[in-house]
Amino acid sequence: MEVVKKNKRQIITFTLFRFEGRHAFWIFRQMGKSIKQFKKVEGLEFFKLMGSGGKNGFSKMLNVNVYALLGVWESEEAAATYFEQSDHFLEFKSRAKEIWTIYMNTSKAHGKWSGINPFHPNHPYESGPVAVITRARIKFRFLRKFWSYVPSVSKNLDERDGSIFSIGIGEYPWLMQATFSLWEDLESMRNYAYRSKLHSEVIQKTRTLGWYSEELFANFVPYKTVGSWEGGNPLRQFLEN
Repeated sequence: MEVVKKNKRQIITFTLFRFEGRHAFWIFRQMGKSIKQFKKVEGLEFFKLMGSGGKNGFSKMLNVNVYALLGVWESEEAAATYFEQSDHFLEFKSRAKEIWTIYMNTSKAHGKWSGINPFHPNHPYESGPVAVITRARIKFRFLRKFWSYVPSVSKNLDERDGSIFSIGIGEYPWLMQATFSLWEDLESMRNYAYRSKLHSEVIQKTRTLGWYSEELFANFVPYKTVGSWEGGNPLRQFLEN
């Protein structure tokens, strides 16, 4: 009998984990150890397992308890199969104190991450919440200058109208940095990105000084969220409306 394959449509997942006690040592080892296992996951086109900084992630100090997994999947079915049925993710789930996963469609993306742009825009933004990922590989000679701006910019981000959630993450401390943020709507995000004096100054310096050897900026439309973060679900009220 012929098997009819379901239509494949790339989707993005962003998962946050909180580990405590001895499990914090386990996840730290997985940063390198689990790469081979992730490469074997069916339907996973691109992935990054990342650590975070102190406070809300925007710090030179590492947070040994919070980690993030970014996944680019060929379909939602492939993602669901991994999260719900794989022994590999079950081990993460059994050790984590808290897990929160956001399912998203790509609205816009430009730039590169590890030499490619893994995100294929397939869902134009219309209304509702928007997720943003910014990622950069910082040139070594600009590390001090870059990190002198980070605390002020991150504080400014948290205080902006329409900001739902934000965290600083990275593949490698200090050199490879990314930001994941959630906004009530596209206008709120744009007000921060283009009308915030401090953020605009950083963008200008980036362009004139060339701080980054590689960078990427992408917008996403979140449509489903599973789990909780800090005892709640920051996106629930925005996706239920």
